[in-house]
Amino acid sequence: MTVIEFESVSKRFILHKERRDTIQERVAGVFNRRPSGEEFWAVRDVSFVVEPGQSLGLVGHNGAGKSTILKLMTRILEPTSGRIRAQGRIAALLELGSGFHPELSGRENVFLYGSLMGLGRAEMAAKLPEIASFADIGDFIDTEIKHYSSGMYTRLAFAVATAVDPDILITDEVLAVGDEAFQRKCMERIYGFRRAGKTIIFVSHALEVVRSLCDVAVWLDHGQMKASGEASEVIDAYLADVNRQEQERLAAERPADMPPDGGNNPFRRGTREIEITRVQLLDRAGEEQATFRTHEPLTVRIHYTAHQPIDAPVFGVGFYMDNGIWLSGPNSGFEELRIGRVSGAGVVEYTVANLPLLTGRYSLSAAVVDSTQMHTYDMHDRLYSLVVHGDGSRERYGTLALSGAWRWEGE
Repeated sequence: MTVIEFESVSKRFILHKERRDTIQERVAGVFNRRPSGEEFWAVRDVSFVVEPGQSLGLVGHNGAGKSTILKLMTRILEPTSGRIRAQGRIAALLELGSGFHPELSGRENVFLYGSLMGLGRAEMAAKLPEIASFADIGDFIDTEIKHYSSGMYTRLAFAVATAVDPDILITDEVLAVGDEAFQRKCMERIYGFRRAGKTIIFVSHALEVVRSLCDVAVWLDHGQMKASGEASEVIDAYLADVNRQEQERLAAERPADMPPDGGNNPFRRGTREIEITRVQLLDRAGEEQATFRTHEPLTVRIHYTAHQPIDAPVFGVGFYMDNGIWLSGPNSGFEELRIGRVSGAGVVEYTVANLPLLTGRYSLSAAVVDSTQMHTYDMHDRLYSLVVHGDGSRERYGTLALSGAWRWEGE
């Protein structure tokens, strides 16, 4: 038995780009029933099933068709073609205040929502204390909700939707509006629904939450289903595609050589007796990359030109978080690599055999100084981007992958 089934479902919209300004044009538009705009297929030939008690995650870029799928599930929209079957009471959080009337108070909207869900006034009155406690909006429960902030809308909407004991809970990115404490409270309740064997349909760009909450996932791309199946496998496939696209974009944007600054670049300084002409980030195979994965090798290759003979220069690199926090600053002097007299062009490399950085965007500096490390020949301060994606391991929080080992003793 399935609780939700999509069978070759498609949804088409007609986008009207021409504006009718005159009465004659509008009247003509009423009698002209043929679609005059451009066809847009928000969903195209999507098929999947959700079993009782399963948690389904929908992932994909903005505009992929995720919200349209949810509206089709709840019958807010009807499919252009295909068939949808759903069984059980559905509670949906798709948009702020959906199902609420702005002129009614929060308390009155609780009863309105309950009636839409088929619950009587006495049933909702019994649930009202729990709803008010969870929403935690105080005396605003008796205020017209047109005066609510977006956060208050979200609190009340989530409290009501989850209090009516639905068989299927559908949530969109609406939870992102709440503050951190409220989001945690919401996730605790959603996990409680899962433990109770409820069916959950979850849309979020927080992929690690989808991975931990959902049993199965569907990856949508421009309205079409790219993959479906076990949640971790679908998310990994989606991330691999995102990483590939980002790699291509960053590679296209990366300059082949250090652009001339004309002396005006505040992030470049030095006397330039030795000049850094290019910095490359290389993978295990020696290929230049724009993105790397945690625990993979990374080589920073620094190309330089010494415009005059210089004895024992010291080369260094710096790793920074995107917010400017300095993570590490190794240099050849610390490693006791003595570089002799340099003249003309050359290359220096620094290799990290096991990159310990977790998912994030980082900045990288490159510098060359004299043997005392007091005089700067050339400094490129945080001029290079380093994008790191996780390798699928369980260590995902923070900045560094320490790769430590846990040990437990017990009776």
